[in-house]
Amino acid sequence: MVMNLKTPNAENRLKFLQLRRNIFNSFVATVVLVIAPHTIPPAVAELQSLDRIIAIVDDDVVMSSELEEQVAALTNQMARTQQQMPSREQIVPQVLDKLIQDRLQLEIGKRAGVKITDAELNQSLTRAAQQQGLSLDDFVHYARQDGLTLAQLRQQFKKEMIVSRVQQAMVAERIEISDQEVDNFLNSEEGKFMSSPEVNVGHILLRLSATADQATIDKTMAMAETLQSRLNDGEDFRQLALVHSAGPNALKGGNLDWRKSAQLPDLFAQALETLEPGQVSKILRSDAGIHLLKLYERRGGGEQLIEQNEVRHILIKPNEIRDDDATKALAIDLREQILRDENFAELARLHSEDPGSALKGGDLGWSMPGQFVPNFEAAMGQLKVGDLSEPVRSQHGWHLIEVTAHRKQDFSTEIMRHQATNQIRKRKFAEELQVWLEEIRNEAFIDIKS
Repeated sequence: MVMNLKTPNAENRLKFLQLRRNIFNSFVATVVLVIAPHTIPPAVAELQSLDRIIAIVDDDVVMSSELEEQVAALTNQMARTQQQMPSREQIVPQVLDKLIQDRLQLEIGKRAGVKITDAELNQSLTRAAQQQGLSLDDFVHYARQDGLTLAQLRQQFKKEMIVSRVQQAMVAERIEISDQEVDNFLNSEEGKFMSSPEVNVGHILLRLSATADQATIDKTMAMAETLQSRLNDGEDFRQLALVHSAGPNALKGGNLDWRKSAQLPDLFAQALETLEPGQVSKILRSDAGIHLLKLYERRGGGEQLIEQNEVRHILIKPNEIRDDDATKALAIDLREQILRDENFAELARLHSEDPGSALKGGDLGWSMPGQFVPNFEAAMGQLKVGDLSEPVRSQHGWHLIEVTAHRKQDFSTEIMRHQATNQIRKRKFAEELQVWLEEIRNEAFIDIKS
């Protein structure tokens, strides 16, 4: 489901925008000359004189009051978090540039019909508060300290969500990732690290110098054998580590906690490969001394069973003729027809506005966790096989969802490749985003006032 967010021909658009700028400036000047001396009270005129247009961005303008509001909020936020304060001369150009970029992207979102519901906005605010370890009330309180009212905070988040969706739609389709790129990543050190399992391990170290004499070696090995025997008889590993280990984690009962196998010394990683959770390793020798390991838990790596749903849907989008309420009403009507006549595939071919699935009767195939947008995913997860959802709202429109089958499948290899693809995509996205932002800026009419 990709939004149609294409931009017009740049050369023609620039000519049009230059003409429009001249008309716009003439109109503004005429209005000021006509109304300013006669109709604006002195106090209001003085207040308005403090505000002015500081940038024209296509059809829109950026006012100095908006710039000052954003600068003040950023300054207050940095002061509250005790960050080093840059000078105003450094902050203002950055904030103005961000406002201009946002204007361009918001206009693209507007043309594409991107909408943010109150529920989605509330969820975003709640997540932002949780990420900072705050309640929603505290989050709003700090925003007020930064100079933002609740209405301004909600409007700011709404704009950021629209901008994010526009970026995802426009930039994601420009990114291509080949199988060879995924293979190369998985074979790299970073890829091996990412795909290695995690282990929760206990460690006992008996210190033994690499230059120790044979008598010392024999004595230390005898102690290791005694400890291994006691552990195999069921004694508590943590207690023995606390008393006997010379390792840096001895006071934590020898706990190394969760580590990627790739983070451990090769000696440890190889020994743990053959262990089942709860087992103690053989006695290991390194230059640091003699080691005993206990594997508590392992996660990742090996077989990974994933619950999958085979799902189909019908997508109905609001448009210039049909508003959101009318679109939902159409989805409700289609649902009633399906329940009455059991003609889901036929109605999907006739009405669904998801071109990728409509011709297949709405079929989306077997799902992977996280494949769909959150609202869709949550609704799908509550359905049993054969159930038809109520209309579900997402940023794409209104969905009718039906789960047609369910299974558990081993996706160890697919998961690793999926994770590698996501990692590569994140890097490419960051690079491509800057290229795209520069393109839309070059195609736009931007006039920054001195």
